[in-house]
Amino acid sequence: MVLALTVCGIVVALVVIGLFVFGLRRRLIQRSGGTFDCSLRWDAPKEGDGGGKGWSYGVARYNGDRVEWYRVFSYSPRPRRVLERSAIEVAGRRVPDGEEELALLSDAVVLACLHRGTRLELAMSEDALTGFLAWLEAAPPGQRVNVG
Repeated sequence: MVLALTVCGIVVALVVIGLFVFGLRRRLIQRSGGTFDCSLRWDAPKEGDGGGKGWSYGVARYNGDRVEWYRVFSYSPRPRRVLERSAIEVAGRRVPDGEEELALLSDAVVLACLHRGTRLELAMSEDALTGFLAWLEAAPPGQRVNVG
């Protein structure tokens, strides 16, 4: 009986510590500002081929001429993907389709992009999309940015 209570107490403590670390990590990512909720589908299929598969929920952060994308359900302090402004080409935008509506946040808009030849899709709110496109267009003089 004592052993079972001890094991249960340890499990509960580990769950609480794990949740605290998730919250602390997100707080540290957002500390410098310039963050927004953003789902990512890397190496995305062509239009209409993928359904709702391949999406990962995350938080993106502007950092100079880069956007750093962090998975929400991770303990890693490093971004999972780094997108450089000069390498992003916007291919189009659309509303979530079919199964994607279940995989993404309710107000999401999907932005199809190319980054160094890799097709990717970003899903974010309309407000975050407006800020992202403005950030892309605000590239320093001499940088090539393709916003379609």
